[in-house]
Amino acid sequence: MRAGPEDHLTIGEVTHRTGVSASALHFYERKGLISSERTGGNQRIFSRHMLRRISLIMVAKRLHIPLSDVAEVFAGLPIGRAPTHKDWQRVSRRWKKQLEERRRVLESLEHELTGCIGCGCLSMKACLLLNPDDTLQDRGPGPVRLQQPSAPLPETSPHPHDEPRPDA
Repeated sequence: MRAGPEDHLTIGEVTHRTGVSASALHFYERKGLISSERTGGNQRIFSRHMLRRISLIMVAKRLHIPLSDVAEVFAGLPIGRAPTHKDWQRVSRRWKKQLEERRRVLESLEHELTGCIGCGCLSMKACLLLNPDDTLQDRGPGPVRLQQPSAPLPETSPHPHDEPRPDA
């Protein structure tokens, strides 16, 4: 007999299948990321379709995606029944947009790190990582130029390494 998405697994079976500890499963349940039911003997059981949610949580953790982001994405999924293909497609499109934005931010950071820190000059006029005289204090805490990449920056001269070299 083939297992269906609505079949139930004990907490032991879920921990065995996923490698996730029982305490982590309890935590994810308290956060609303997964759900379980109780048997007449008060044993916690999970619908088989929760395995996919748990797998996605594990992938998100590996990618350092906050659980709050996972919860936001999972909010678009039914929790009391197995999500349909259409449900997963909708969630997938939403998550893809978030991942594309994350990739864009990482690529921008990589450019700054390899372009400026990599050359060692840390130009006081062009480096987006520096904040001479704390001129950006009103824009918030931390590296605001990197955290808000779309915000306009003060006028800077070109980075010395971006200018054409005479021998080029």
